[in-house]
Amino acid sequence: MQSVTVSPKYQVVIPKTIRESLNLSPGQKMQVIEYAGRIEFIPERNIKELRGFLKGINTEFKREKDRV
Repeated sequence: MQSVTVSPKYQVVIPKTIRESLNLSPGQKMQVIEYAGRIEFIPERNIKELRGFLKGINTEFKREKDRV
């Protein structure tokens, strides 16, 4: 686990190893949420990057009658 320091402007630097493993780039948008007493950053992805990410998902299930 790596530590970061909050600057006087409430900024943090994401460590290089994490930036590289998540393919983050300067100016990229992040969703920020507070959950169970911690801060979570979720990278926003371009819709084109998401193509096929549900490949192989099981769609053979019964839907509720009010759903299409």
